[in-house]
Amino acid sequence: MEPPALTDRLKERAKRLDFARCGVAPAIRPAGADHLDQWLARGYAGEMDYIVARRDAYEHPRHVLENVRSIVMLAMDYRTQPRDVTAPGTGQISNYAWGSVDYHDLIRTRLHHLADYLRELVPAAATRGVVDTAPLLEREFAQLAGLGWIGKHTLTLSRDAGSYFFLAALLTDQELEYDERREANHCGACTACLDACPTEAFPEPYVLDASRCISYLTIEHRSQIPVDLRGGMGNWLFGCDVCQDVCPWNRNAPMATVADFQPAEGQNPSELAELFDLSEEAFRRRFRHTPLWRPHRRGMLRNAAMVLGHQRAERAVPALSRGLEDPEPIVRGACAWALGQIATPACRAALELRRHSEEDADVLAELEAALT
Repeated sequence: MEPPALTDRLKERAKRLDFARCGVAPAIRPAGADHLDQWLARGYAGEMDYIVARRDAYEHPRHVLENVRSIVMLAMDYRTQPRDVTAPGTGQISNYAWGSVDYHDLIRTRLHHLADYLRELVPAAATRGVVDTAPLLEREFAQLAGLGWIGKHTLTLSRDAGSYFFLAALLTDQELEYDERREANHCGACTACLDACPTEAFPEPYVLDASRCISYLTIEHRSQIPVDLRGGMGNWLFGCDVCQDVCPWNRNAPMATVADFQPAEGQNPSELAELFDLSEEAFRRRFRHTPLWRPHRRGMLRNAAMVLGHQRAERAVPALSRGLEDPEPIVRGACAWALGQIATPACRAALELRRHSEEDADVLAELEAALT
């Protein structure tokens, strides 16, 4: 089968597999590889050491699939209903994680189906599907494939689709017909995303300091939240959509067509105090196959304490006081900070009581700071 016909068949099947848009790029060294070096050198990766460890693999897609010639780039919309108001005692979750499934699993299954279809057409074809877990600069190849441009908030943007979509890739050693790269950048003079970031995570347009990003802090960051960033985290329990919510190109972004992305009960927003009642096993049962599993129980409880402290939610004092007895030091420290922010007599009593038995130096420092 000739490349144009093969490409058309793949794009047609991709639409039937719920991918809203599809483009094809050549498997070349991405221009963004040099920007990656600069980004890492400036320390913007934070604790994401796996990026540093795999830096050489980002140099060319052949490190993901040997003899790769073409990359099929795919977009799947995830935007659903408008965000509900966050009441005291509840926390916000990023729109992409409102559903009942982990998008990695959902998309990976569809990628397998698309790869199987390609092998039906070309039995000797080699393939590999990628959903943001391999060393591949997806946004660079999405631009090469004509799916949009990289916006000032560093996300892929489309005039027709905004930025509320997942990117996925199917790499193959087959030659396909390549789409025209979109060079145009339609951000113009707009700086809405940069101006709205609560933690000032954009040192300049098109550059994200992940170590200050709320999404990074609530999901990838494994230690305690830096003190100078806690106030900016606001009501975000998991992820952040601020830079997307204010983007003019998202005003008419399409809605998700996949039912599994519709909000599950308690996800938009989420009750926080009840999280402190979940054991490790109970947390696993509830969140194991959702995006919220990524930070694990200790990370989610740390985040919940940060939100409750920001809200000064007095009704959460009993839950936060229980958190002072949690086996995880990171949870105890976060709860200490939150109780210090709420600062009622009951908070002080709980902090004083825990100070007498606490042995972890970092938690003791949090307790002392909360009491003073």
